[in-house]
Amino acid sequence: MMDALSYLFASWLQPELLALTAVGTFAGIYIGAIPGLSVTMAVSILISFTFGWEVNHALALMNGIFMGGVYGGSRTAILLNIPGAPAAIATALDGYPMAKKGEAGNAIGLSTVMSFFGGFVGIIVLAVAAPVVSEFAILFQPRDYMLLAVMGILLVGSLSGESLAKGVFAGALGMLLGTVGLDPMTAEQRFTFGSVDMMNGISPVALMIGLFGVSEALLQLHNLHLAAVKQKVDKIVPSFSDLKKYLPLSLQTSTIGVIIGALPGTGGDIAALMAYDHAKRVTKDPEVPFGQGAKEGLVGPESANNAAVGGAYIPMLTLGIPGDAVTAVIIGALFIHGLNPGPLLLVEKPDMFWFTVGNLTLANIFMLIFGLTGIKIFTKIIECPKGVLFPLILLLSVVGAYSINNSLSDVWWMLGFGVLGYFMKLYGYQVGPVVLGIILSRLMDDNWRRAIISEQENLPAFFYGMITSPLSAVLFFTILLILLSQTPVWKAIKMHAHPRLGRG
Repeated sequence: MMDALSYLFASWLQPELLALTAVGTFAGIYIGAIPGLSVTMAVSILISFTFGWEVNHALALMNGIFMGGVYGGSRTAILLNIPGAPAAIATALDGYPMAKKGEAGNAIGLSTVMSFFGGFVGIIVLAVAAPVVSEFAILFQPRDYMLLAVMGILLVGSLSGESLAKGVFAGALGMLLGTVGLDPMTAEQRFTFGSVDMMNGISPVALMIGLFGVSEALLQLHNLHLAAVKQKVDKIVPSFSDLKKYLPLSLQTSTIGVIIGALPGTGGDIAALMAYDHAKRVTKDPEVPFGQGAKEGLVGPESANNAAVGGAYIPMLTLGIPGDAVTAVIIGALFIHGLNPGPLLLVEKPDMFWFTVGNLTLANIFMLIFGLTGIKIFTKIIECPKGVLFPLILLLSVVGAYSINNSLSDVWWMLGFGVLGYFMKLYGYQVGPVVLGIILSRLMDDNWRRAIISEQENLPAFFYGMITSPLSAVLFFTILLILLSQTPVWKAIKMHAHPRLGRG
């Protein structure tokens, strides 16, 4: 135990490691805030600069960028309705309506504190229960990942607004768009129409920037005559009563974030969307309806996506399996430095495990400090005259879309989806389910086929395994309950059980 504590504090006491962690976190926040600049890309570039460094110095910088980048996407999601990263999609659903009411400072302050809390929960689980969580994560078979994706698709009920039918249509459209490109198993072309550019598929980030950012700029052209809303930034740090009120929800969604983050191939975007759905289900009487500026709609996803950071490190350090794209790159960096992530790392190099825990804790603290500073300057963006702000949004969208693959085709996709998103919003269709569909389509497609192949294409054996496996059975019956809860029958049962609610 004393050795663990000495390794833990070693990451805090060396000035150069403190400085690198601070620089990495600061850079990560602003990289995450710019659409199209991903944390994965930043960490990948860093490998070429840091391969000659000591491993602790390289990891300090990468850990800081990872922690800061996941949080940073919320800034532009709240201020401009352009999520800086897929993990901030759910944040935009209630964060941007708060900004339109003049509460951007309050929204950013709340998201920062809840991101800090979620990150801290993820780090605690990493430190205390990494072997247990990794053993649980490795139990997931392809059919379980498929069921998890189906659960995610059912979130359209939370993202659909007033019409579930429109939400289902938008989600199905997203899943269809997710199949465009080369088949990942057979390399057969799907919906490419002979175009070489379409063989790479449609970039989810380009789609996200278009549907959220460009469509909002086009929609606001109808309101050019309205003055910009003055933002209230006198109260940035959430009150103690707010923290006490939302802490139980934050703890619940942080737990969701850690578990989803620990599952290889998932990540903070799926965790945030599931957390948003959970927040919507458990919050009985929000002060403001969800989708119109509910604080619970910020607490859930922001706690979950930062908790998923600690979760993603669990399979990486204990099993040598990356939890998401960023940890896949970090594994490569560890190999370059002569380390071998996996079960033997905790035995042969316990100092590396505890250094990572301590360094992530430090990055989380820096994220809180940097996140709560500069908010007044950031909120000035949304107070710009609309004639200046909307061209700026379009320019930022074009740069973000092009920077994904340095490809003009991504820019055209982004602009096309911007026009599509404009008409969808105009006619009452939510754009969130489209993004959800394209994110989850690959997870569902791949794992459905792996599951059925593992059962030798025997469909009865597939369903038998789904019922007899405890984990699969729990996921399957959870899906049935979610489906039932979205039907008129369930509402009738609830009204019969609570007659006062029906009369109210």
